[in-house]
Amino acid sequence: MSVTSWVVLGLSIATVLLLLVAFVATMRQDRRGRSATPPSTESVVVPSPMPAPVSAFAHAGTDYDDPREIRVGDRVEVHGARSRVRGALHVSLQGQQWTEFLLDDGSRVARWLTVEVRQGLVSGDPPHLEVLVWTEVPTQGMIPAKSMIIMEGVEFFPVDRGTAAFRSEGDTGHPDRGLLDFADYRAADGRLLSFERVQGAPWTAAYAQPLPPGSIAIVSTGK
Repeated sequence: MSVTSWVVLGLSIATVLLLLVAFVATMRQDRRGRSATPPSTESVVVPSPMPAPVSAFAHAGTDYDDPREIRVGDRVEVHGARSRVRGALHVSLQGQQWTEFLLDDGSRVARWLTVEVRQGLVSGDPPHLEVLVWTEVPTQGMIPAKSMIIMEGVEFFPVDRGTAAFRSEGDTGHPDRGLLDFADYRAADGRLLSFERVQGAPWTAAYAQPLPPGSIAIVSTGK
């Protein structure tokens, strides 16, 4: 092979090596550039769990009466209907406390007003004031089952049950002190049904209706 051929071959090999080096350098630069790109900071927004329809909360404010100020003997107005507070059950269960006021509106249907400060639905949420008015319904000898029950054609599913201690004030028809069994149920549409009994007495049942802020007015006090 002539000298010229060797020179041409050498130049060809050098050219190929230079192309390979340039290609490798380009690939390395491209990878460094991609790895240096910060990862996307976009995150999937998960909506906060919404409360059930019956969990509308009444928050004590300065522009309307605070239901925690209700006392036995007061006359109150609930959604425009006036009632006298005949008595109250002060109930406690493992550090949780609530008050059930017996309302007398002149009818034969017993109504109870429950006032309770509850913890937030999500950890870190501030406590809120929950106010429910209960209207008794005929049980026809029914007892609260541990599974689904049907009341007036509606399916209710168990959510909570237990036994709490109570102290009676005023005219409630119950002893001064005792134990109260309860069983709470919720329907698919959010309606609440609760069974209660003072130990030794028959079960009673009632539907719950949440009260929005400002729906209760203390008309006069029993002092």
